[in-house]
Amino acid sequence: MDEKISHYTNILGLLNWDARTGAPKKGRPIFAKAKGTLSTEMFELSVSKKMGEHLETLSDPEVYEQLDDITKASVRVRKHAYEKSKNIPSKVHNEYVVLASNSNDAWEEARTNNDFSHFLPFLEKVVEMKKKFTEYYGYEDHPYNALLDDFEPGLTVDEVDPLFADLRRNSLDLLQRIQKAEQPRKDIFEQEFDIETQKKFNRFLVPKLGYDMEAGRLDETTHPFATGINTGDVRITTRYDRNNVRMAIFGTIHETGHALYEQGVNSDYEGTVIRRGASYGIHESQSRFLENMVGRSESFWKFFYGDLKTFFPKQLNGVSEKEFYRAINLVEPSMIRVEADELTYNMHIMIRYEIEKGLISGEIAAKDLPDVWNKKMQEYLGITPPTDTVGVLQDVHWSQGSFGYFPSYSLGNLYAAQILNTVKKEMPDFYGNIENGDFMTIRNWLKENIHQYGKLYTPNQLIKKVTGEELNAKYLVDYFEEKYSKIYGL
Repeated sequence: MDEKISHYTNILGLLNWDARTGAPKKGRPIFAKAKGTLSTEMFELSVSKKMGEHLETLSDPEVYEQLDDITKASVRVRKHAYEKSKNIPSKVHNEYVVLASNSNDAWEEARTNNDFSHFLPFLEKVVEMKKKFTEYYGYEDHPYNALLDDFEPGLTVDEVDPLFADLRRNSLDLLQRIQKAEQPRKDIFEQEFDIETQKKFNRFLVPKLGYDMEAGRLDETTHPFATGINTGDVRITTRYDRNNVRMAIFGTIHETGHALYEQGVNSDYEGTVIRRGASYGIHESQSRFLENMVGRSESFWKFFYGDLKTFFPKQLNGVSEKEFYRAINLVEPSMIRVEADELTYNMHIMIRYEIEKGLISGEIAAKDLPDVWNKKMQEYLGITPPTDTVGVLQDVHWSQGSFGYFPSYSLGNLYAAQILNTVKKEMPDFYGNIENGDFMTIRNWLKENIHQYGKLYTPNQLIKKVTGEELNAKYLVDYFEEKYSKIYGL
């Protein structure tokens, strides 16, 4: 049964990829119904009476202790999902899947036309459905805990709030000091970079980072994502803008980090529920690690800057390697989350986290989101979006009902910094390897210590196994302090 559900998951992943990369617009509403039917079939299997009986038998202590590690982990993950979802009627699940698909299409149109009112009716329905789901799931203390658990099992608002408060306090202090220092050049990226050439550079770049192009592909989409159809088919997407070459480069590196994780899972897990990352936070740790701690490092561009100049000789003429490195690490409050610098990025996440909690608790109404969003942007970053397209409509997540996902990005940053601390201890020449273009040594370390395990361990078990301790915000704070002190001469 587990393998059958896995096959359904693979097919749905392929359908979702197609819907977001090239499916004709006029066929999408019909397509949404087809996805709803298939998803409901899979859902009914996962919460069936037969599934419940199997899980009850396998969970019996005497039986459980005789199981191999893969089966134990599969029972743990499958039982957690079963207990959460068993009370959801199939009809409601189907309605939700179709709604989310149509909502995504409405969001794309609203974002393109800067028309929040077009998206609002869909968003209101999605929010109401997610509220209903929290009741089906059951929760303690805050209803948002039920949704947060979908992405980071076991984590609660009571744990996230202090983590984010501490990170915000330290980040704002560092930001104020940075703003008083000598700033990097901005003019480097205030010019056009041919999109076809950007595509060629990205296709040159990702295989060198360890991404197997024979087990994946790189495409375009409105909002970049990675999807693992199976261990031999892990696809990534990116977005191009003639006036923003950084977006495509670092967005592609980010998605490559996700893809390396999926390509690195033990192939013995294929067909099981544990053939995925330990959690969304752990998954984001791998994308953020590769994008920022590797991709924005000085060593990375000592190796790749000459290649980039070959692709863009006119734009980078007279720009030194050091000037380029400082420019890609410019710290400056900005409108778009996926284009934000490392330091202020977490502020974008906190804004979304607070809004999500308010929407699910009923303290914020969907119709008020543009105003609420703009006020929080002003409060956290000191800027106000001029349009909803670069404001409340910029992210795809809410259109798909992914409430509880956003905290994973900042959790990923926290995990990544803690993992980096361990990597540098075990691999003293970490940055030397990057400077020499030896990305396979790093990729193999990540595969051996993180990727291969999939969901074999819980997020907390895995981070303790890798680093020797539970999640600790200290490492990200220290990483920021060290990095930006050097760049800005603090």
